Amino acid sequence: MPERVIAVVGPTAAGKSELSLRLSLALGGEVVNADSMQLYRGMDIGTAKLGPEQRRGVPHHLLDIWDVRQAASVATYQRLAREAIAGIGARGRVPVLAGGSGLYVRAALDNLEFPGTDPAVRDRLEAELAAAGPGVLHARLASLDPVAAGAILPSNGRRIVRALEVLEVAGRPFAAVLPEYESRYPVIQLGLRVDRAELDRRIAERTARMWREGFVDEVATLERAGLRESWTASRALGYAQVLRFLAGECSEDEARAETILATRRFARRQEAWFRRDPRVIWLAADGKDAGALLDAAVAACHAGPGAAGAQQPAPDAPGAPRPAPDAARRPRPAADGADAPRPVQGAAGAPRHDLDG
Repeated sequence: MPERVIAVVGPTAAGKSELSLRLSLALGGEVVNADSMQLYRGMDIGTAKLGPEQRRGVPHHLLDIWDVRQAASVATYQRLAREAIAGIGARGRVPVLAGGSGLYVRAALDNLEFPGTDPAVRDRLEAELAAAGPGVLHARLASLDPVAAGAILPSNGRRIVRALEVLEVAGRPFAAVLPEYESRYPVIQLGLRVDRAELDRRIAERTARMWREGFVDEVATLERAGLRESWTASRALGYAQVLRFLAGECSEDEARAETILATRRFARRQEAWFRRDPRVIWLAADGKDAGALLDAAVAACHAGPGAAGAQQPAPDAPGAPRPAPDAARRPRPAADGADAPRPVQGAAGAPRHDLDG
């Protein structure tokens, strides 16, 4: 087991990739990806994935491991992430987990167990979903497992199907899942806090840069490789909107505007997810001084696990995360293949996933 694991978390466009890279250089670390969409090969521009030349010689693990047609599996990711963390620790290096996919972060760090699957049950439920729509299945879930139904949007057919499958296969509610915040490793979680207006500006700027770098061509190439066949990759932020443009369902300008709006909404959900975790040490990441942020992060790492709260801004401070009442003790439904908190619903009603690394 490694002496410690560092996790860099927070909303999209907060600067997680850059800080994790700088921390790895400063502390002798290797990066483990915790962005569910960066797991896919070819999803580069839209996920702000660092290219090999941008990694400055720091090894990065769990990038480009899945074909875009493959459905995401958080249980598979959990196994791979833990293997990567163990290998890094065995080499005497520091594992630095980086990403904004909340459930994937917890899967890697905490004692989560994910129920198995039954292809026959899944196929039957998916056939029902296609025939009757998500509303009918959501009503059934509400009668069987009200807690899970309350945590899943009625339009999110994929997660409704998974919740019903768990009920049939495991014989227990889908909601009996996310345990207390207990890590399996000594963990230092660093959360990047960015003022809302500044974060919105960064998201708009990132989206504009995606378009300049050829994002539409990237999506068109992935579409030819089977992107539309995937339950998960096809619904990724930006990719879903460009697929609508390529299908003639909206203009390119509308796709770009919808990407910005959906990303901002998803960033809010990421913030809400991570501030429920009492272990996160929040660092202000609004400023231009990357060196000061690195110094604060290194100091928090040297302070060690248990220092959470030392850097935490007052709840009423401008831009500060606001804790939810009793959040640290509130169980959260989880699903194999589901991403962080509820996926954001975009114009087309499809779940959106985060794109930050």
